[in-house]
Amino acid sequence: MLGTYYYHEIIRKTIIAFGTLFNQIHIKHKDDGGNTYSEMRVPLAYGPTQKFLARLEQQATLNKPVQITLPRMSFEMTSIQYDASRKSGITQTFKAVDANNNMKKVFMPVPYNIGFELSILCKLNDDALQIVEQILPYFQPAFNITVDLVESIGEKRDIPVVLNSVAFQDDYEGDFSTRRALIYTLQFTAKTYLFGPVVENPEGLIRKVIVDTYTETDTTTAKREMRYTVVPDPIDAQPDDDFGFNETWEYLGDSKSYSPTQQTDI
Repeated sequence: MLGTYYYHEIIRKTIIAFGTLFNQIHIKHKDDGGNTYSEMRVPLAYGPTQKFLARLEQQATLNKPVQITLPRMSFEMTSIQYDASRKSGITQTFKAVDANNNMKKVFMPVPYNIGFELSILCKLNDDALQIVEQILPYFQPAFNITVDLVESIGEKRDIPVVLNSVAFQDDYEGDFSTRRALIYTLQFTAKTYLFGPVVENPEGLIRKVIVDTYTETDTTTAKREMRYTVVPDPIDAQPDDDFGFNETWEYLGDSKSYSPTQQTDI
């Protein structure tokens, strides 16, 4: 079973969707009269915080006006963990029809939590506070994003992004040649789903459906009171055919033995 190639790009799409949340954050600088004299969009990149700190400390050409290099944000995926609390039946499947009316089948998805870390690097504390205040109110503590998880069957789901914690550090100690690094670190969890391979044109159409109803919730001791049976007519009918079906209601109680049958056209 393992070794069948498929790639839905679900983890990649989740990473991109997470980064998209923070790619339009701006900060403004105002004078004493409240007039804006500068505005900039905070750059966002994928990568660990240590990489950007190393560039600030080791690359001499970065010693230029602060607004060019800082503030900036970076994010990275930190963990992938199975979420048992959102588990569904592993043998359940659902079918869908693509744009060309081809039937496709896929097993129920497996829930996984993807951890993210968002780092905000600033020179001025006011810049960091502007960025943080534009992020925190949206997470109470989750914010839903819609992701097209499996494009071939049009499976779109809302992925909750949960804010777990906020921490910050101010590295202000050192001599005058040492650059200050004010860092806010936000930890997030994206609750996504991973799908297995999609089977095209699956065999084994359902030809008969039987539903039993009970008058009690404990089915181990309760007796069936009524059985509902549906069979397509003709039995070899296909989903695109113009066909009918036979309905059968069978009463199984002690005082009833009525079993009507009716034909319904579609």
